[in-house]
Amino acid sequence: MKAVIDFLKNWTLPSAIVGGTVIYLIFYWVPALDDVGNRLAPFFDTILPLFMSLILFTTFLRVDFHKMRPAMWHWWVSVFQVVLVVLIVGLIIGFEMKGKDLILMEGLLTCVICPGASAAPVVTGKLGGNLETMTSYVFLSNIVTVVAVPVVFPLIDNNVDISFWTAFMMILYKVFLVLVLPLIAAYLVKHYLPRVQQRLVSIQDLSFYMWGISLTIVTGCTVKNIINSHAPLVFLITIAVVSLIICLAQFAVGRYIGHFFGTVIESGQGLGQKNTAFAVWIAYTYLSPLSVAGPGCYILWQNAINSLEIWLHQKQQRLAPSPQPNSKKQ
Repeated sequence: MKAVIDFLKNWTLPSAIVGGTVIYLIFYWVPALDDVGNRLAPFFDTILPLFMSLILFTTFLRVDFHKMRPAMWHWWVSVFQVVLVVLIVGLIIGFEMKGKDLILMEGLLTCVICPGASAAPVVTGKLGGNLETMTSYVFLSNIVTVVAVPVVFPLIDNNVDISFWTAFMMILYKVFLVLVLPLIAAYLVKHYLPRVQQRLVSIQDLSFYMWGISLTIVTGCTVKNIINSHAPLVFLITIAVVSLIICLAQFAVGRYIGHFFGTVIESGQGLGQKNTAFAVWIAYTYLSPLSVAGPGCYILWQNAINSLEIWLHQKQQRLAPSPQPNSKKQ
């Protein structure tokens, strides 16, 4: 049993991805479980954003709020994100894309335009990065997305019938629920209930393992969306490959930007680790249902990269020489 627990601790993210996939496929292949699955689906749809809020709450309890301020890498990463969005939209409009080409580009766009992941501070902390600047960036990237989506989506799809303010308020509500509310709660607990805060903080990697549970749910939902899309296999493989390329590109560019500011970890996670659950929602709500396959595949790729990063970081820590006590000269 101890070996199983140790394995799950060391390979939390891959275990969550495999677990979510297997659990959904069991429900998919066993007809007797259809009724149970239909009853659980709305429950998971409701609980997932609340669960993400709880994860961020436990993460924010560790944040020094006085150190939360904009950093130079925030602006460069945001500029790259905006330029990439403009480039994709320009290609869609310039080549008058329709059909599968439009669906492919819409899936690509959602992987770029969505904000930094709510769980990015969790992984950044696990990798030894700066929790405060990462949290600040997540807020900034959400602001960029809140403004960009209502402007961009009507330009690329004539079927998108939304006003700027309607979409703005809908997205703002989701951002408030998942991001702002847990930050306010953490601030109040930290300043007015310090014993509760210290107790929760003392539980090592609490937010990380909670994120592993949420990733199991997200992965199951992702596999469900991909299977139910009924898209041709070749087209799904194309989407998967394109999403892998954009995922690697965003992580690589983010880390490259970070070299100039000594923030390789933070910049890489900020640009590469996306709020793909949010991307799936905006794609399903405003664009072609098939376009959810793009951010759906991105979820798997970014968490595979996160798993590799955490494994390499832990390996580096194990191989690092232990500090030697100072010896006094006789």
